[in-house]
Amino acid sequence: RGDERFTMSGKRTIAILTGGGDVPGLNPAIRAITIRAVRDGHRVIGIRRGWAGLVDYLPDARADNSDNIQPLSEAIVNRAGRTGGTFLHTSRTRPSHLPKDRVPAHLDGYREPINDVTPAVLRNLEHIGVDVLIPIGGDDTLSYAKRLNDEGVHVVAIPKTMDNDVYGTDYCIGFSTCVTRTIELTHRLRTSAGSHERFLVIEVFGRYAGFTALVPSMAGAADRCLIPEHPADIEQLAELLTLDRNRNPSRYAVVLVSEGARLTTHDGMSFEGEETDMFGHRKLGGIGDQVAAGLKEYSRKYNNGRTIDVVSQRLGYLVRSGDPDALDSIVPMAFGNLALDLVIKNQFGRLVSIHRGHYDSVPIASVTSEKKVVNIPRYYNTERLRPIYDFDGAPLFIMTSD
Repeated sequence: RGDERFTMSGKRTIAILTGGGDVPGLNPAIRAITIRAVRDGHRVIGIRRGWAGLVDYLPDARADNSDNIQPLSEAIVNRAGRTGGTFLHTSRTRPSHLPKDRVPAHLDGYREPINDVTPAVLRNLEHIGVDVLIPIGGDDTLSYAKRLNDEGVHVVAIPKTMDNDVYGTDYCIGFSTCVTRTIELTHRLRTSAGSHERFLVIEVFGRYAGFTALVPSMAGAADRCLIPEHPADIEQLAELLTLDRNRNPSRYAVVLVSEGARLTTHDGMSFEGEETDMFGHRKLGGIGDQVAAGLKEYSRKYNNGRTIDVVSQRLGYLVRSGDPDALDSIVPMAFGNLALDLVIKNQFGRLVSIHRGHYDSVPIASVTSEKKVVNIPRYYNTERLRPIYDFDGAPLFIMTSD
């Protein structure tokens, strides 16, 4: 791939893409990479709609590929750099598992129900002239980035996800804003719960890892929390929340429920339907309503035969949308500069990271090596369904990939 261009002073074409769900902090990361790279004389382009831009790209000099690639400049990224979401747009396209009806018309020979169009992606990267690819995403997006790295593409990756569950880094872009919004919105909802003396059940992000419920609970947003790592007994929760409610002068109690949480009375996670995305994930949703129904049923047992009503709310995109908070403005800037440092040093196949409070990088293979989940014995009291407040020697946000 033209290694003679990879000298310390060599000028490269750097491509950036964002994949998976949007989070606040993506645009600041794109801005940080672009401004420094352009000032150093590199060409920077954005791949639009995640991996979809590389699937749909037509390798013909006469073709209009403006929907697939976008030249980036300081002026362009400065306009978007302080905003949420991703101005490059995103998708959950997985080129290694592309359904037949999603294969572009110009690609011949892909007629199986599920197709691996990676050879076409590699040809398109070559046609565009990409020297280095910087994907920003969660474990799904980055697992395909690892595939391209294994195919010889020069990759430097940046982790993002609301759940903060990418293995290899203590922190992912988007997590701080998610926690900030969860705390803020939970406190707003308290007024309705308190006015009616009800239980307040709030469903938050967290498919496999419960950090988005655990950390806000640590900050005082909730009395109890349910996380995917530990199946919960709904009767046990009802008893604990009733005690919390009775102790509260305003006569209400709050529980945060991860979307991937499980109940001992139900089989597995709660889904909205049977349909899956290209990464095999069904859309989660509904566990909060199940918890609310169970609490209402069992509350009579612990409230002298009287039912306690429940307010049930799913936060969803309310914590994903809007501008980034302070941390999700600073960390993406640092991650972008770390990525450029690795490019300059010709250190590819890396994931920029934070480890115990220090910026670092790890092999991109770390992404697929393990699942990053809550350390139950240290941080979650399974008898009390609430956090354990043990911070001696712990990293910021109490999570590490050790």
